[in-house]
Amino acid sequence: MFSSFKKKSYAVFTCALLAGSILFAGCGGSQSEKKQEAASGEVTIGFSVSTLNNPFFVDVRDGAKEAADKDGTKLMIMDAQNDASKQMSNIENMIQQKVSVLIVNPVDSKAIVPAIEAANKANIPVITVDRGADGGVVVTNIASDNVAGGKMAAELIAEKLGNKGNVVELEGIPGTSAANDRGKGFDDAIKAVSGITLVSKQPADFDRAKGMKVMENILQATPDIQAVFAQNDEMALGAMEAIQAANRKDIIIVGFDATDDAQKAVQAGSMLATVAQQPKEMGKVSIEIAKKILAKEQVDTFIPVKLELITKK
Repeated sequence: MFSSFKKKSYAVFTCALLAGSILFAGCGGSQSEKKQEAASGEVTIGFSVSTLNNPFFVDVRDGAKEAADKDGTKLMIMDAQNDASKQMSNIENMIQQKVSVLIVNPVDSKAIVPAIEAANKANIPVITVDRGADGGVVVTNIASDNVAGGKMAAELIAEKLGNKGNVVELEGIPGTSAANDRGKGFDDAIKAVSGITLVSKQPADFDRAKGMKVMENILQATPDIQAVFAQNDEMALGAMEAIQAANRKDIIIVGFDATDDAQKAVQAGSMLATVAQQPKEMGKVSIEIAKKILAKEQVDTFIPVKLELITKK
């Protein structure tokens, strides 16, 4: 799918790649050259965002832009519009333009692998943010502990229900690490409570309109519901609309991301809680780590961003 890419003109030797993904140090300029680029701001950081039709990822982008603007670092942002094929095309474009570092927020953790491998072949370091990748060489993943966040949601629901009741779970986009990890944390914790039953678990693709539609269908098919956990706030807000339309004031809702709309719903009492990530901080940290990589500094393979539970004040 990806075309071959020209090596940088200042390269002093050719690197061999084994199995198309093993990255050797030394290609694309000396360490001193890289440090000079990073220090002078004469670098371009590519940022492939899964979608800017979601307030959470808009915040991630804004955090990255603020961090890049501080020292004039050039930042190229491309919106995949929740389309894995478009994201591959966007990344191919950024590789052709020889970005210095590639930050990727994958649409799909599996489908993104060929794009990451193409960046590896072009000797472009890759960072993933919020969602991980199932393959390719990634220097680090910057994300919340989504398993822990799912567990936090389950424990709160169990407490509010007195460890007894029927629960619905709205899943995000299948195949994304965020959906997998939040689901694992929630499911494992709920299964440990014998009096609570997970009566329905359906995908709504992290989308508010789909969340509303899926919830409408669940309410018709399975009306005996006491709580809903949505793997992001957009789905939670969609579910809230369906629940309010059905005049079901007895159903509690917990979301994930702590977007502005969700926090307003929590303070209004329409949602019980949302698990708070810090998307702007994720964006900021991704740029800071990109600069460290360019300066040949060591970074951890996973950089967590703190979570907290937001409830009504």
